[in-house]
Amino acid sequence: MSRTRIMLMMSAAIPLAACGADDVASPGEGNIVVVTPSTPAPPPPPPPPSGPAPSTERFASITPAADCPMGTTNDGTIDGDDDGTVDFRICRIGGTITGTVRLEKLDGVVYSLNGRVDVGVDVGGDGLAAGGTQGILNIDPGVVVIGAGTADFLVVQRGSQLNAIGTQTQPITFTARANFQNETDGSGTVNEDSIGLFGGLVILGRAPINDCDGTATGGAADCQTEIEGTSGAFYGGDQAADDSGTLRYVQVRYPGFEVSTGNELNGISLGGVGSGTEISYVQVHNSSDDGFEWFGGTVNGDHLVVTGADDDSLDVDSGYVGVNQFIIVRQRAAGGDHFIEADSRFDDLPRSDPTFANFTFYGGGGSTDFGVLIREGIGGQYWNGVITGSAECLNVADQETIDDGMPDFQSVVIDCPTAFGSEGDISAADIQTLFNMGANNDASFTTSLTDGFVNGPNEDAVTAFTDPSIDTVDYIGAVDQAAATPWTQDWTCGLFGSDDQDTGSATLSCLVTPFYG
Repeated sequence: MSRTRIMLMMSAAIPLAACGADDVASPGEGNIVVVTPSTPAPPPPPPPPSGPAPSTERFASITPAADCPMGTTNDGTIDGDDDGTVDFRICRIGGTITGTVRLEKLDGVVYSLNGRVDVGVDVGGDGLAAGGTQGILNIDPGVVVIGAGTADFLVVQRGSQLNAIGTQTQPITFTARANFQNETDGSGTVNEDSIGLFGGLVILGRAPINDCDGTATGGAADCQTEIEGTSGAFYGGDQAADDSGTLRYVQVRYPGFEVSTGNELNGISLGGVGSGTEISYVQVHNSSDDGFEWFGGTVNGDHLVVTGADDDSLDVDSGYVGVNQFIIVRQRAAGGDHFIEADSRFDDLPRSDPTFANFTFYGGGGSTDFGVLIREGIGGQYWNGVITGSAECLNVADQETIDDGMPDFQSVVIDCPTAFGSEGDISAADIQTLFNMGANNDASFTTSLTDGFVNGPNEDAVTAFTDPSIDTVDYIGAVDQAAATPWTQDWTCGLFGSDDQDTGSATLSCLVTPFYG
């Protein structure tokens, strides 16, 4: 990326006007009900592990705004480079957003989450919950939203929307404050193993799930449950086409937090999110838990990237049924569990039945876990895929998954020391039989990928699978060798295994700031 174009990405803000002692409003639009946190703000996160030295390049001077927009709190400035010439005004906001609020891009201003920030008040699975109020948060291209610690995260409630619509050259970035503090003394540098520096995104909807509180029936309007990592935030309902907004050209960097064992904030948690929602060109980088986790729902996605997740990169549960195509997952050597962990709750309906098509899973080296783990009676379609870099490529954990879920593999190639394994009641031979039922699958493949995720001649020689539910392409994997430029260009980071490398497909650097490569 040219520095000129990168310089255009260096800002984010929220023009808001006062609406009273407790409310602030965007002119002519909605309001934010400011809620004072019940507990003190968390201390700054500890310095991340040592890693590659930050860039020492100097850039043109940027003068921070003199003050924050009305309705936000001035938290001073932070240094955005290594010599004090590029500073940003930090404008803090918290509470509950109702009505329609726009985060406009303004020079010298960065938007900061203050604790848990809710978009809207939950309307319930049937849309009739007492006190339910819609909030719509619209975010302009190039805006940067930061969190100082793991208690800072965004929750989009049922019936509300987040429209974070960036562009290829001006992606929207949710990241940690430590991502671009003063580099002179090392207090703000991050490296390829930095994880869990802010809370992440939680998006909730009214689409069907199978994990119900009480005696409700799966998929019914009253089938709901509380999302992981929060309190009082519910998802589920009977609106399959529910619309929770749009994420397009968005990065979420260094998110995730383990509240308690098995109760974590992920990079992006999707609870009961419906098919009216758009998720396209979205990356999660270095989550301390999962990258994307789907808790039921019907939302589809395309051009998804997960790099460096410390747990599962893609996690499916609670009756998720959706189609995701063009997916890159890179595990880092120092952490990571499964490329996919897919569950369903056995006989509960709706049964999880995801489709993952045109995927490339690579990296790792330090992990001894399974690449793809499928269990609990889940179905699913796994088409046009490349799996490599894990100690074991494919694990199916129980007989019911084969008998009732019947996962379908078509044009999938795997290159691991061990191709198949089981942690449950079936044998590796049974899994191989299931795998061999599909066409053009190869469990003894030798990958020829370049840059880790771009097809080489061996991948391009495999016949692609086609189906009406996915875009028709003539290649397996996420990125075609014949592509003039990969779709990752200009808006992703960390795809090469080192956060300070920004060559090859011209990805952004994750190491320094959200703005400089």
